[in-house]
Amino acid sequence: MPPVPATNKFKLFNDPIYGFISLPSERIFDLVEHPYFQRLRRISQLGLSYLVYPGAYHTRFHHALGAMHLMHKAIAVLRRKGVDITDSEAESAQIAILLHDIGHGPFSHALEHTLLDGVHHETVSRLIMRRLNAEFGGSLDEAIAIFEGTHPKGFLHELISSQLDMDRMDYLKRDAFYTGVIEGAINSDRLLEMLHVADGHLVLEHKAITSIEKFLMSRSLMYWQVYMHKTVLSAEHMLVEVLRRASMLVQSGATLFASEELGMLLRRRPNHAEFTTEPELLEWFTQLDDSDILSAIKQWQRHPDPVLRALSTRIIQRKLFRIKFLDAPLAPEDRRALEASVSESMGISPEDASHFVLEGVASNKTYASDKQEIKLLKRNGTVLPLTQASEILPLSVYSQVITRPFVCWPKELPWIR
Repeated sequence: MPPVPATNKFKLFNDPIYGFISLPSERIFDLVEHPYFQRLRRISQLGLSYLVYPGAYHTRFHHALGAMHLMHKAIAVLRRKGVDITDSEAESAQIAILLHDIGHGPFSHALEHTLLDGVHHETVSRLIMRRLNAEFGGSLDEAIAIFEGTHPKGFLHELISSQLDMDRMDYLKRDAFYTGVIEGAINSDRLLEMLHVADGHLVLEHKAITSIEKFLMSRSLMYWQVYMHKTVLSAEHMLVEVLRRASMLVQSGATLFASEELGMLLRRRPNHAEFTTEPELLEWFTQLDDSDILSAIKQWQRHPDPVLRALSTRIIQRKLFRIKFLDAPLAPEDRRALEASVSESMGISPEDASHFVLEGVASNKTYASDKQEIKLLKRNGTVLPLTQASEILPLSVYSQVITRPFVCWPKELPWIR
């Protein structure tokens, strides 16, 4: 009788979206078990969206497993249609999508450029993948090549990063489920069954066009109803401002409650060159999660600095700023008037009042027709870009960039005009 392995590495996860998700190999099991990946259990998928949608507490861990599951199904569909994908490539593609978000920091996109200076989460993901590759004896070389788009079979990278990839398919369906925005749900099974490869690139069979249109409609709706929801934008900009103020105070010598990892990053706020050349910074960053930020903000409610104290208290108690979408960016004189109102109301200096007048731009382009297009495979074997498919009218609605400037300020103060 063969010896019983010490650990059963073929696990099942019971997922509310897809049912049972299996880990298809021991290597993938070991990656999921790694502390770098387990950290994603403590990184929210939708930041502070739970302040609007109470069910939106799902994590990057959920999403990564879901995207890996869709990759598994996509590869099975393509193989059934005669596309050559080796067992090694199949596993590597699943590893690449599993790790695609491993570089996200606390509260994901909201703080992406706050704790780090201009370091994109994809850069962090690449660094973590390379470190994991060293730990796993170079066995992730192929997965990294697929992730970075250097693998000769380009369609494998397109399954990870394109306008209809496994990442988008999972987060749209998952986010719609957890927020309860059922209008945003997509039929991922139908889209997966329509996948094919032509001329080395990922395509969809032409009969999938109505499903593609529904996908685009769902994506547009989710952006404005969830990802760019007014209250979510207000909360996330307040969160950024709290960390910005905390960093200013720490760098000026003030003492703040913070975990060791958070305190170091507030002091350093490393730029791209520093982060990519000092290995210990990556190790510090991979110790951070949402709990570091929330526990610090809870304590900062009692900090002597009036700006940090007020902003922290408003976030913890959900006393969020009012937000107003504008036809054009806020005029300088209007900003000065708002800051003067804040200064008088709160008894703080005009300079400190600037922390309570937050500007931003909500922007979305549902379909980037100027980039890698979704391609349709017709029955006669020709490949047609989606922009030439007359069945979707008008595609220009999805291709148009929608830009909406906005301003946030304390709700108890009136608008200036």
